[in-house]
Amino acid sequence: MLYIHLCDKRQLELFNVALTTMILVHIPCMTSRLSYTFKLIFNNLLGCPYKFCANSEEYLQYQGVKFSYGPVKIEGGLHFYSVDLLFESGIGNPHVQGGEYKGVKIIFPISAPEAILPYDPFAAAFFMVSRYEEYLPYMKDQYGRFPVFESLTFREGFLNRPVVNLWAIQVEEVIKGFFNGFVAKKPSFNFIPTYDIDQAWAYLSKGILRNAGAMAKLAYNGQYSEIFRRINVLMHKIPDPFDTYDYQFSLQKQYGLKPVYFILFSRRGRYDRNIPIQNIRFRHLIKDLADRSAVGIHPSFASNNNLEYLKEEVEELSGLLNQEIKFSRQHFLKLSLPETYRNLEMLEITHDFTMGFAARPGFRAGICTPFLFYDIDLERETGITSVPFALMDGTLRDYMNLSPEEAINQIDYLIKEVKAVSGTFVSIWHNESLSDLDRWKGWRTVYEFLLNKAMH
Repeated sequence: MLYIHLCDKRQLELFNVALTTMILVHIPCMTSRLSYTFKLIFNNLLGCPYKFCANSEEYLQYQGVKFSYGPVKIEGGLHFYSVDLLFESGIGNPHVQGGEYKGVKIIFPISAPEAILPYDPFAAAFFMVSRYEEYLPYMKDQYGRFPVFESLTFREGFLNRPVVNLWAIQVEEVIKGFFNGFVAKKPSFNFIPTYDIDQAWAYLSKGILRNAGAMAKLAYNGQYSEIFRRINVLMHKIPDPFDTYDYQFSLQKQYGLKPVYFILFSRRGRYDRNIPIQNIRFRHLIKDLADRSAVGIHPSFASNNNLEYLKEEVEELSGLLNQEIKFSRQHFLKLSLPETYRNLEMLEITHDFTMGFAARPGFRAGICTPFLFYDIDLERETGITSVPFALMDGTLRDYMNLSPEEAINQIDYLIKEVKAVSGTFVSIWHNESLSDLDRWKGWRTVYEFLLNKAMH
């Protein structure tokens, strides 16, 4: 047990009494960041009720699980030393040092020799999940996104680990070591398969002009086999290669899955090339998907900085399905913080599934559990639950150029990481990548491995 050498016999007896379920946390003052972060750690990740107090006498007399948090140690119990981050407001330029503790990467180290942990896990968690670094100046990629290679997680080598979950577990272990009988009630592992429908079909329902133009380009490049395939599909002699929905449905039924589909339902643009939203076949497909699963909006690339476009797309999809749209994931994963979440909140979207990187798998916010997003500019917790994903098919195949076998190894590792912390594993797949044709040959095996690994 930690700190036994500092405790007399009477203190040890107090630690071993039947502990109350409420944790009392002594703090020097209350801030919005502090309230948000402790809710994240103790409610979301550890399942432990708690309350704050600033009264030292109340703290000393409390007989249950308790600890203090702040820059100065409070006598009479367990103390977590703090850096300044959770007692500040606004955007500064914090000096973020890295390190390692018990095999886990850490940030915001604490140098006090008597510190129970050699870092501030609460400030570290806030820095990660608030995406503090994305408020600071950075060089955007070609699509205007925050690049993975600019991220602290990539530079410090912990992108592939859910460090916030791991830091919460280290906090739990310290409290357990100090208070016999303390039990956290962490959530159980969860798996959410998600699909982005960027192009519902490769050839069908795209109109005469789009198909004719595509075939002319194929002929110019000498791709005659592709022309024949397109013609056969249009004549309904063979299935459209992107029509993999029955295959998806069969796997969902086999494993008892509850998927989420995100539909690109927008005006046509440079990066937004789905089927026209008036197309009857497309509208029937969307209704069929909604009968089988949850459906969310896949806001177009053009709508990311155009609230009117976004409102139009949400209303069109809501009208088609005759239901409110609560879920979203940005097309091209174009997440601009905090503006994207502010726009979604204005339209009463409650859950966004964009939190991740396109170029590498892993944990953009360092966490594998859904969390309410905190707007640092406004210093408030928003109503948007961010649901982080761990990997996307295009990341493995297109950005990293992995073989199916190499992709399976990546998936195996990430699922083990999420299961180890009782997190939520979210994957992104596309109907196209399940075609088992051309550049996606062999990738059905990869997806079937993912489902089997996640569900067993």
